[in-house]
Amino acid sequence: MLLVLCVDLDDDLGRKTGLDTPVVGRQNVEDAAVALATADPEDSDVNVLFQGIRVHDELLEEEDEEVEVAAVTGLEGSDVKANRAIGEEIDTVLASLSTGEPIHAIVISDGAQDESVLPVIRSRVPIDGVRRVVVRQAQNLESMYYTMKQVLADPETRGTILVPLGILLLIYPFVTIASFFDVPGAVVLGLISALLGLYTLFRGLGLESAVDDAADRARNVLYAGRVTIITYVAAAALLVVGGVRGIELLQTVTDSVGGDPAPGLILAALVHGAVEWFAAAGITSSLGQVTDEYLHDRFKWRYLNAPFYVSAIAIVLYALSGFFIPAGIAGVQTFELPGLAVALTVGTLLGVLSTLTFAVAESRYPTAPEGDQPTSVTHD
Repeated sequence: MLLVLCVDLDDDLGRKTGLDTPVVGRQNVEDAAVALATADPEDSDVNVLFQGIRVHDELLEEEDEEVEVAAVTGLEGSDVKANRAIGEEIDTVLASLSTGEPIHAIVISDGAQDESVLPVIRSRVPIDGVRRVVVRQAQNLESMYYTMKQVLADPETRGTILVPLGILLLIYPFVTIASFFDVPGAVVLGLISALLGLYTLFRGLGLESAVDDAADRARNVLYAGRVTIITYVAAAALLVVGGVRGIELLQTVTDSVGGDPAPGLILAALVHGAVEWFAAAGITSSLGQVTDEYLHDRFKWRYLNAPFYVSAIAIVLYALSGFFIPAGIAGVQTFELPGLAVALTVGTLLGVLSTLTFAVAESRYPTAPEGDQPTSVTHD
Protein backbone atom coordinates (compact mmCIF):
# COMPACT_ATOMS: atom_id res chain seq x y z
CA MET A 1 0.00 0.00 0.00
CA LEU A 2 1.22 3.49 -0.90
CA LEU A 3 0.56 6.34 1.52
CA VAL A 4 0.84 9.89 0.16
CA LEU A 5 1.78 11.91 3.23
CA CYS A 6 1.33 15.71 3.17
CA VAL A 7 3.49 17.32 5.87
CA ASP A 8 2.65 20.64 7.56
CA LEU A 9 5.31 21.13 10.24
CA ASP A 10 3.99 24.36 11.79
CA ASP A 11 0.30 23.32 11.79
CA ASP A 12 -1.00 26.02 9.46
CA LEU A 13 -3.86 23.71 8.56
CA GLY A 14 -5.10 23.23 12.10
CA ARG A 15 -4.48 26.80 13.31
CA LYS A 16 -6.09 28.58 10.35
CA THR A 17 -9.04 26.28 9.64
CA GLY A 18 -9.77 24.74 13.04
CA LEU A 19 -9.84 21.24 11.54
CA ASP A 20 -8.76 18.25 13.57
CA THR A 21 -5.68 16.47 12.31
CA PRO A 22 -4.55 14.09 10.97
CA VAL A 23 -6.77 14.22 7.88
CA VAL A 24 -7.09 10.86 6.10
CA GLY A 25 -8.78 10.15 2.77
CA ARG A 26 -8.86 11.92 -0.57
CA GLN A 27 -12.14 13.76 -0.04
CA ASN A 28 -11.21 14.84 3.47
CA VAL A 29 -7.81 16.14 2.30
CA GLU A 30 -9.47 18.01 -0.58
CA ASP A 31 -11.95 19.61 1.81
CA ALA A 32 -9.07 20.59 4.11
CA ALA A 33 -7.15 22.10 1.19
CA VAL A 34 -10.17 24.18 0.14
CA ALA A 35 -10.71 25.32 3.72
CA LEU A 36 -7.04 26.38 4.08
CA ALA A 37 -7.07 28.14 0.68
CA THR A 38 -10.19 30.04 1.78
CA ALA A 39 -8.63 31.02 5.10
CA ASP A 40 -5.22 31.98 3.67
CA PRO A 41 -4.78 31.81 -0.12
CA GLU A 42 -1.06 32.71 0.20
CA ASP A 43 -0.16 29.80 2.45
CA SER A 44 2.24 27.41 0.71
CA ASP A 45 0.72 24.41 2.49
CA VAL A 46 -2.32 24.79 0.19
CA ASN A 47 -0.06 23.68 -2.67
CA VAL A 48 1.16 20.75 -0.58
CA LEU A 49 -2.37 19.46 -0.02
CA PHE A 50 -3.42 19.80 -3.66
CA GLN A 51 -0.15 18.24 -4.81
CA GLY A 52 -0.84 15.32 -2.48
CA ILE A 53 -4.26 14.85 -4.06
CA ARG A 54 -2.73 14.98 -7.53
CA VAL A 55 -0.04 12.42 -6.68
CA HIS A 56 -2.72 10.21 -5.13
CA ASP A 57 -4.80 10.27 -8.31
CA GLU A 58 -1.77 9.60 -10.54
CA LEU A 59 -0.61 6.66 -8.46
CA LEU A 60 -4.13 5.28 -8.33
CA GLU A 61 -4.13 5.09 -12.14
CA GLU A 62 -0.57 3.83 -12.56
CA GLU A 63 -0.16 1.40 -9.67
CA ASP A 64 -1.93 -1.85 -9.07
CA GLU A 65 -1.80 -1.57 -5.30
CA GLU A 66 -3.99 0.45 -2.95
CA VAL A 67 -3.21 4.17 -2.54
CA GLU A 68 -4.24 6.50 0.28
CA VAL A 69 -3.54 10.18 1.04
CA ALA A 70 -3.29 11.84 4.44
CA ALA A 71 -2.21 15.19 5.91
CA VAL A 72 -0.29 15.39 9.19
CA THR A 73 0.66 18.51 11.12
CA GLY A 74 3.12 19.46 13.84
CA LEU A 75 3.22 22.44 16.19
CA GLU A 76 4.18 26.06 15.76
CA GLY A 77 7.44 27.14 17.40
CA SER A 78 9.65 24.29 18.57
CA ASP A 79 10.91 21.94 15.85
CA VAL A 80 11.42 19.15 18.39
CA LYS A 81 7.83 19.30 19.64
CA ALA A 82 6.58 19.60 16.06
CA ASN A 83 8.47 16.48 15.02
CA ARG A 84 7.05 14.57 17.96
CA ALA A 85 3.53 15.71 17.13
CA ILE A 86 3.91 14.59 13.52
CA GLY A 87 5.21 11.23 14.71
CA GLU A 88 2.14 10.75 16.87
CA GLU A 89 -0.19 11.70 13.99
CA ILE A 90 1.57 9.27 11.65
CA ASP A 91 1.00 6.53 14.22
CA THR A 92 -2.69 7.47 14.22
CA VAL A 93 -2.84 7.34 10.40
CA LEU A 94 -1.12 3.96 10.24
CA ALA A 95 -3.46 2.56 12.90
CA SER A 96 -6.49 3.73 10.92
CA LEU A 97 -5.42 2.01 7.70
CA SER A 98 -6.93 -1.47 7.65
CA THR A 99 -4.64 -3.34 5.30
CA GLY A 100 -2.48 -6.40 5.53
CA GLU A 101 0.00 -5.11 2.96
CA PRO A 102 3.28 -3.38 3.78
CA ILE A 103 2.88 0.40 3.74
CA HIS A 104 5.30 2.69 1.89
CA ALA A 105 5.13 6.48 2.02
CA ILE A 106 5.63 9.29 -0.48
CA VAL A 107 6.23 12.55 1.39
CA ILE A 108 4.96 15.88 0.05
CA SER A 109 6.41 19.06 1.60
CA ASP A 110 6.83 22.74 0.77
CA GLY A 111 10.52 23.19 1.66
CA ALA A 112 13.63 22.11 3.52
CA GLN A 113 12.22 22.97 6.95
CA ASP A 114 9.34 20.49 6.63
CA GLU A 115 11.78 17.86 5.36
CA SER A 116 13.62 17.95 8.70
CA VAL A 117 10.92 15.56 9.93
CA LEU A 118 11.93 12.84 7.47
CA PRO A 119 13.85 10.79 10.08
CA VAL A 120 10.71 10.70 12.22
CA ILE A 121 8.66 9.44 9.29
CA ARG A 122 11.30 6.94 8.21
CA SER A 123 11.36 5.44 11.70
CA ARG A 124 7.70 4.46 11.27
CA VAL A 125 7.25 3.69 7.59
CA PRO A 126 9.61 3.22 4.61
CA ILE A 127 9.84 6.29 2.34
CA ASP A 128 9.76 5.67 -1.41
CA GLY A 129 10.14 9.31 -2.41
CA VAL A 130 10.03 12.97 -1.39
CA ARG A 131 8.45 15.73 -3.48
CA ARG A 132 8.94 19.39 -2.67
CA VAL A 133 6.28 21.86 -3.77
CA VAL A 134 7.22 25.52 -4.25
CA VAL A 135 5.59 28.38 -6.14
CA ARG A 136 7.40 28.92 -9.44
CA GLN A 137 7.90 32.63 -8.81
CA ALA A 138 9.57 31.82 -5.47
CA GLN A 139 11.76 28.86 -6.48
CA ASN A 140 14.22 27.92 -3.70
CA LEU A 141 13.26 31.04 -1.71
CA GLU A 142 12.06 29.14 1.35
CA SER A 143 15.02 26.77 1.20
CA MET A 144 17.38 29.75 1.08
CA TYR A 145 15.63 31.34 4.04
CA TYR A 146 15.78 28.12 6.06
CA THR A 147 19.48 27.64 5.25
CA MET A 148 20.29 31.20 6.34
CA LYS A 149 18.26 30.67 9.51
CA GLN A 150 20.21 27.52 10.34
CA VAL A 151 23.56 29.23 9.66
CA LEU A 152 22.71 32.18 11.89
CA ALA A 153 21.50 29.85 14.64
CA ASP A 154 24.90 28.12 14.85
CA PRO A 155 27.12 30.08 17.33
CA GLU A 156 30.39 29.09 15.65
CA THR A 157 29.23 29.88 12.12
CA ARG A 158 27.57 33.08 13.32
CA GLY A 159 30.81 34.30 14.85
CA THR A 160 32.85 33.38 11.79
CA ILE A 161 30.58 35.19 9.32
CA LEU A 162 29.02 38.08 11.22
CA VAL A 163 32.07 39.37 13.11
CA PRO A 164 34.17 40.16 9.99
CA LEU A 165 31.05 41.52 8.27
CA GLY A 166 30.34 43.76 11.28
CA ILE A 167 33.92 45.07 11.29
CA LEU A 168 33.67 45.91 7.59
CA LEU A 169 30.36 47.70 8.09
CA LEU A 170 31.90 49.79 10.89
CA ILE A 171 34.65 51.20 8.66
CA TYR A 172 32.62 54.13 7.36
CA PRO A 173 31.20 55.18 10.78
CA PHE A 174 34.68 55.00 12.34
CA VAL A 175 36.19 57.12 9.57
CA THR A 176 33.35 59.66 9.92
CA ILE A 177 33.82 59.90 13.68
CA ALA A 178 37.59 60.16 13.32
CA SER A 179 37.22 63.10 10.94
CA PHE A 180 35.59 65.11 13.74
CA PHE A 181 38.73 64.63 15.87
CA ASP A 182 41.15 65.40 13.01
CA VAL A 183 42.35 61.78 12.92
CA PRO A 184 43.48 60.73 9.41
CA GLY A 185 41.15 58.19 7.80
CA ALA A 186 44.16 56.10 6.80
CA VAL A 187 44.92 55.49 10.48
CA VAL A 188 41.40 54.25 11.12
CA LEU A 189 41.46 52.04 8.04
CA GLY A 190 44.82 50.65 9.10
CA LEU A 191 43.58 49.80 12.59
CA ILE A 192 40.41 48.13 11.31
CA SER A 193 42.39 46.23 8.68
CA ALA A 194 44.80 45.06 11.38
CA LEU A 195 41.92 43.90 13.61
CA LEU A 196 40.26 42.07 10.74
CA GLY A 197 43.56 40.48 9.73
CA LEU A 198 44.30 39.33 13.28
CA TYR A 199 40.81 37.90 13.63
CA THR A 200 41.09 36.05 10.31
CA LEU A 201 44.51 34.70 11.22
CA PHE A 202 43.25 33.72 14.67
CA ARG A 203 40.31 31.79 13.23
CA GLY A 204 42.32 30.33 10.35
CA LEU A 205 44.98 28.85 12.63
CA GLY A 206 42.38 27.53 15.07
CA LEU A 207 43.91 29.37 18.03
CA GLU A 208 40.61 29.86 19.84
CA SER A 209 40.82 26.42 21.47
CA ALA A 210 44.42 27.04 22.56
CA VAL A 211 43.48 30.38 24.10
CA ASP A 212 40.50 28.82 25.90
CA ASP A 213 42.71 26.04 27.28
CA ALA A 214 45.33 28.55 28.46
CA ALA A 215 42.66 30.63 30.18
CA ASP A 216 41.27 27.53 31.90
CA ARG A 217 44.72 26.51 33.10
CA ALA A 218 45.44 30.02 34.40
CA ARG A 219 42.10 30.08 36.21
CA ASN A 220 42.78 26.70 37.79
CA VAL A 221 46.23 27.85 38.91
CA LEU A 222 44.75 30.92 40.58
CA TYR A 223 42.01 28.99 42.32
CA ALA A 224 44.35 26.22 43.47
CA GLY A 225 46.72 28.66 45.20
CA ARG A 226 49.83 27.26 43.51
CA VAL A 227 53.24 28.70 44.43
CA THR A 228 54.37 28.54 40.81
CA ILE A 229 52.23 31.52 39.85
CA ILE A 230 54.37 33.71 42.15
CA THR A 231 57.67 32.17 41.13
CA TYR A 232 56.80 32.43 37.43
CA VAL A 233 56.06 36.14 37.78
CA ALA A 234 59.36 36.63 39.63
CA ALA A 235 61.17 34.57 36.97
CA ALA A 236 59.65 36.67 34.20
CA ALA A 237 60.87 39.84 35.93
CA LEU A 238 64.37 38.35 36.28
CA LEU A 239 64.38 37.44 32.58
CA VAL A 240 63.51 41.02 31.67
CA VAL A 241 66.27 42.37 33.90
CA GLY A 242 68.70 39.86 32.45
CA GLY A 243 67.84 40.89 28.90
CA VAL A 244 68.37 44.55 29.72
CA ARG A 245 71.63 43.76 31.51
CA GLY A 246 72.88 41.80 28.51
CA ILE A 247 72.12 44.68 26.13
CA GLU A 248 73.84 47.16 28.44
CA LEU A 249 76.95 45.00 28.64
CA LEU A 250 76.95 44.62 24.86
CA GLN A 251 76.88 48.42 24.54
CA THR A 252 79.77 48.70 27.00
CA VAL A 253 81.82 46.11 25.12
CA THR A 254 81.08 47.78 21.78
CA ASP A 255 82.21 51.19 23.10
CA SER A 256 85.38 49.67 24.57
CA VAL A 257 86.34 47.68 21.48
CA GLY A 258 85.38 50.33 18.95
CA GLY A 259 83.95 49.67 15.50
CA ASP A 260 81.72 46.72 14.77
CA PRO A 261 82.40 43.76 17.09
CA ALA A 262 82.54 40.23 15.71
CA PRO A 263 79.36 38.11 15.97
CA GLY A 264 81.09 35.85 18.51
CA LEU A 265 81.93 38.81 20.71
CA ILE A 266 78.35 40.11 20.50
CA LEU A 267 76.98 36.74 21.59
CA ALA A 268 79.53 36.46 24.39
CA ALA A 269 78.66 39.93 25.73
CA LEU A 270 74.92 39.23 25.69
CA VAL A 271 75.35 35.87 27.44
CA HIS A 272 77.83 37.23 30.00
CA GLY A 273 75.53 40.07 30.99
CA ALA A 274 72.30 38.06 31.11
CA VAL A 275 73.28 34.56 32.26
CA GLU A 276 73.30 35.35 35.99
CA TRP A 277 69.80 36.78 35.88
CA PHE A 278 68.56 34.00 33.62
CA ALA A 279 69.97 31.43 36.02
CA ALA A 280 68.22 33.12 38.93
CA ALA A 281 64.96 32.98 36.95
CA GLY A 282 65.43 29.29 36.23
CA ILE A 283 66.22 28.45 39.86
CA THR A 284 63.24 30.50 41.09
CA SER A 285 60.74 28.82 38.77
CA SER A 286 62.10 25.33 39.44
CA LEU A 287 61.94 25.82 43.22
CA GLY A 288 58.32 26.94 42.87
CA GLN A 289 57.52 23.83 40.84
CA VAL A 290 59.26 21.58 43.39
CA THR A 291 57.28 23.25 46.20
CA ASP A 292 53.97 22.64 44.43
CA GLU A 293 54.84 18.99 43.77
CA TYR A 294 55.67 18.54 47.47
CA LEU A 295 52.42 20.20 48.59
CA HIS A 296 50.41 17.94 46.28
CA ASP A 297 52.21 14.77 47.44
CA ARG A 298 53.87 14.25 44.06
CA PHE A 299 57.41 15.09 45.17
CA LYS A 300 60.37 13.10 43.80
CA TRP A 301 63.96 13.53 44.86
CA ARG A 302 65.05 13.88 41.24
CA TYR A 303 63.00 17.07 40.93
CA LEU A 304 65.72 18.78 43.01
CA ASN A 305 68.16 18.26 40.14
CA ALA A 306 66.66 21.20 38.24
CA PRO A 307 68.20 24.06 40.33
CA PHE A 308 71.60 22.37 40.26
CA TYR A 309 71.43 21.78 36.52
CA VAL A 310 70.54 25.42 35.94
CA SER A 311 73.44 26.52 38.18
CA ALA A 312 75.87 24.20 36.38
CA ILE A 313 74.85 25.49 32.95
CA ALA A 314 75.09 29.10 34.18
CA ILE A 315 78.63 28.54 35.51
CA VAL A 316 79.76 27.06 32.20
CA LEU A 317 78.18 29.81 30.08
CA TYR A 318 79.44 32.59 32.35
CA ALA A 319 83.02 31.36 32.22
CA LEU A 320 82.91 30.56 28.50
CA SER A 321 81.55 33.99 27.57
CA GLY A 322 84.07 35.70 29.87
CA PHE A 323 86.87 33.82 28.11
CA PHE A 324 86.01 35.46 24.73
CA ILE A 325 85.60 39.03 26.04
CA PRO A 326 88.79 41.15 26.23
CA ALA A 327 90.09 42.06 29.69
CA GLY A 328 89.75 45.50 31.23
CA ILE A 329 86.09 46.12 30.36
CA ALA A 330 83.88 47.32 33.19
CA GLY A 331 81.34 44.77 34.38
CA VAL A 332 83.10 41.81 32.75
CA GLN A 333 84.67 38.92 34.66
CA THR A 334 87.43 37.79 32.36
CA PHE A 335 88.54 34.16 32.46
CA GLU A 336 91.90 32.84 31.32
CA LEU A 337 92.32 29.29 30.10
CA PRO A 338 92.98 27.77 33.58
CA GLY A 339 89.94 29.57 35.03
CA LEU A 340 87.78 28.35 32.15
CA ALA A 341 88.93 24.77 32.77
CA VAL A 342 88.07 25.06 36.46
CA ALA A 343 84.62 26.48 35.67
CA LEU A 344 83.87 23.72 33.16
CA THR A 345 84.98 21.11 35.67
CA VAL A 346 82.92 22.61 38.47
CA GLY A 347 79.81 22.81 36.28
CA THR A 348 80.17 19.22 35.14
CA LEU A 349 80.82 17.88 38.65
CA LEU A 350 77.85 19.86 40.03
CA GLY A 351 75.48 18.25 37.53
CA VAL A 352 76.88 14.74 37.98
CA LEU A 353 77.00 14.88 41.77
CA SER A 354 73.45 16.21 42.06
CA THR A 355 72.19 13.42 39.82
CA LEU A 356 73.97 10.73 41.84
CA THR A 357 72.99 12.25 45.19
CA PHE A 358 69.29 12.43 44.49
CA ALA A 359 69.28 9.03 42.78
CA VAL A 360 70.69 7.49 45.97
CA ALA A 361 68.17 9.45 48.06
CA GLU A 362 65.35 8.20 45.87
CA SER A 363 66.45 4.59 46.28
CA ARG A 364 66.90 4.81 50.05
CA TYR A 365 64.07 7.15 50.89
CA PRO A 366 61.41 6.60 48.22
CA THR A 367 58.81 9.34 48.00
CA ALA A 368 56.13 7.43 46.02
CA PRO A 369 52.94 6.50 47.92
CA GLU A 370 52.67 2.94 49.19
CA GLY A 371 50.11 2.09 46.50
CA ASP A 372 52.61 3.07 43.79
CA GLN A 373 55.41 0.81 45.08
CA PRO A 374 56.22 -2.11 42.76
CA THR A 375 55.23 -5.49 44.12
CA SER A 376 57.22 -8.63 43.57
CA VAL A 377 55.56 -11.75 42.24
CA THR A 378 56.81 -15.14 43.28
CA HIS A 379 56.30 -17.97 40.83
CA ASP A 380 56.03 -21.43 42.31
